[in-house]
Amino acid sequence: MSVRPGDPAPVFEKRSDDGRTISLSALRGHWVVMFFYPRASSAGCSIEAQRFESALPEFERLGATVIGVSTDTEARQASFRDTCSLSYPLLPDSDREVCRAYGVMGGLSGLLNMAARETVLIDPEGVVAARWRSANPAAHASAALKHLRERPAVAGQPVPGT
Repeated sequence: MSVRPGDPAPVFEKRSDDGRTISLSALRGHWVVMFFYPRASSAGCSIEAQRFESALPEFERLGATVIGVSTDTEARQASFRDTCSLSYPLLPDSDREVCRAYGVMGGLSGLLNMAARETVLIDPEGVVAARWRSANPAAHASAALKHLRERPAVAGQPVPGT
């Protein structure tokens, strides 16, 4: 089933490629930008991941945590992190639990048993605020930032756009 804006975000707890435990419930109170990508170290995925890394200070200023998710193994994700010099968590979802919960296993990528290139913005209350399907890897981090800046302020969080 595919999540839509207004739906509660499916909860998860996974170990990231660098050994951190990442859980949606622990991120409550923060915006969460989860971008799903088909294949670590592919050209499009590398561009997208590096764009999110470049924009990371602005996401953090706006109170958002960025998380990359793919169906790749932990070793492949760790290699991807090193190759692209990434500092945010990457979730290896080789059992496809998170990808299925968020409904990103469709289309050609689903036939290849990989995640589609999609992004989900989750608000501080754990509700899906936006979803982008077939995101452009070169421009998507900027689009997600723009959308986040336009969101209303939440108590205790930075005011978007300030």
